[in-house]
Amino acid sequence: MEKTWVVNAAPDENETRTLAEAIPCSPVIANLLLQRGVTSAGEAREFFSPTLDMLHDPFLMKDMDKAIDRIDKAIERGENVMIYGDHDVDGTTSVALLYKYFKDKLAAPPAYYIPGRFSEGPGLSAVAIDKAAGENISLVIVTDCGVKSIEQVDYAREKHVDIIICDHHTPGDTLPDAVAVLDPRRKDCHYPYEWLSGCGVSFKLAQAYNDRHALPDGMLHELLDLVCVSIAGDIVPVTGENRVLARFGLERLNSNPSLGLKTIIDAAGARDLTINDIVARVGPKINAAGRMDAGDKSVELLVAEDEETARRVAGDLDDFNDKRKKLDHDITEEALKAVRETGEKAIVLYNPGWHGGVIGIVALRLVEHFYRPTVILTEFDGIVIGSARSVEGYDLYEAISRCGEYLENYGGHKYAVGLTLKRENVAAFRAAFQRVVRDTIPATLTLPRVTIDARVDLEDITPELHDMVQLFAPFGPDNTVPVFLTEGLSDFGSRQVGRHKEHVQLQVVDDARVHACDETRARVYTDRHGIAFGMGDLFPRVTNGDVFDVCYTLQRNDTSRRENDVQMLVRDIRFKEDR
Repeated sequence: MEKTWVVNAAPDENETRTLAEAIPCSPVIANLLLQRGVTSAGEAREFFSPTLDMLHDPFLMKDMDKAIDRIDKAIERGENVMIYGDHDVDGTTSVALLYKYFKDKLAAPPAYYIPGRFSEGPGLSAVAIDKAAGENISLVIVTDCGVKSIEQVDYAREKHVDIIICDHHTPGDTLPDAVAVLDPRRKDCHYPYEWLSGCGVSFKLAQAYNDRHALPDGMLHELLDLVCVSIAGDIVPVTGENRVLARFGLERLNSNPSLGLKTIIDAAGARDLTINDIVARVGPKINAAGRMDAGDKSVELLVAEDEETARRVAGDLDDFNDKRKKLDHDITEEALKAVRETGEKAIVLYNPGWHGGVIGIVALRLVEHFYRPTVILTEFDGIVIGSARSVEGYDLYEAISRCGEYLENYGGHKYAVGLTLKRENVAAFRAAFQRVVRDTIPATLTLPRVTIDARVDLEDITPELHDMVQLFAPFGPDNTVPVFLTEGLSDFGSRQVGRHKEHVQLQVVDDARVHACDETRARVYTDRHGIAFGMGDLFPRVTNGDVFDVCYTLQRNDTSRRENDVQMLVRDIRFKEDR
């Protein structure tokens, strides 16, 4: 599929030079830092070497004092407490974090509750409130959801059950009348960082309790592996406070993870985990149980304290994941066949027979295939449920909110939204959503984008540049791996590789330059190599003398005979005549 190249504007040359001299570093690195808002040597030191002391005061979050006061009261009175969370990675890690933190502080370990994905729907469940009231539970801490559960919170009060909400989703115009609503995205909350995951908000609650009671930080630090998994799994920005939490969470995951996570990591054979590794190899197994309507199994694994339990529950999650994969494959195939090339800029598919646990994955698959905002709808117990995914740069939540008159409920964020509606409103919603997308999506967002951080010459590609780039990690949304662009390249011995010659092992040179030396004039070239996976069809054009541009990231080439060799990991190739 053709891609749109978007080259970030280069910072002011004087500003770049000043920062490069102050650090010191290359102008390329200074460029990357300035693009990330790092403007001084001091800020650069903090960026490259973050510490946990950089975490914000949790009491800056609106209602945090109320939440801690209520928890203190529950502990003093010996009350029973329930921790309630959504069924996905963020929700289950949130529940596990608060369970592990408070289980030895309460009179009895808290109950935990993951709602039925289909039978109870999104947000706080009336079924859970009834269960809490029936079991003499007087306080429920709701995690990764609840900020729109106005009626349910009112119902809980009628049942004499207090609610604390720890959420990170966009609130509606009215907040639930809970004891405390912790959500950095509240309009009246002035917390310095608004992009925490749900588990991140739960961590701030634990941090606040720790600070209030002057407790050692060791227990908090042990929970950072869960926070890191939530940051990766919920695809929140890896910037600011999230970057600090992810940095130290990755250290914990790679050195001494909790038993449940260690069991998953060992089974995956993973080493030196990155954010992308969590997304691909850890998150799906945790998510699988929730997709199969058994999210409590994920929590059971994440809080496991003995290896026998961890192995048993991890086996259950593997079974759920296998079933999820088959459903994913089968429904994706059906959905791909159902899409008609109508010219619409958004896809809305409805099939009441599809399994609701995988429609989010199917929506993502269709976005990858057709590159259009996509909504997949199915049905459960007479109610149509849906999951939507977006293309990069397009605010899906805003688009769906403009179709609210046809919906019973919706929630989520810019790139992922869940929704419910009545069967008779499906056609009207489809028409409205497609109209909104058609009217609001810029032409630049209708093709996959490659965002390029900086133009560089081949001679800039050095082990030193690679190593400095690694200091920008952990990488993730809004702090992606730097992508470089080098223009005016020619083939210098590239070859096709792979079983089916589907890849290109590039060997390229830049434009020949005339170099004066001892009164002789010689042509001097800089050559570098790289790997272009899945671009074997471009090989004839690469080698027939065409001049081309390459955008790429950097990686160590472990198979090279040259020590510390660095190669281009190619994202795309564009030929001069196609510009």
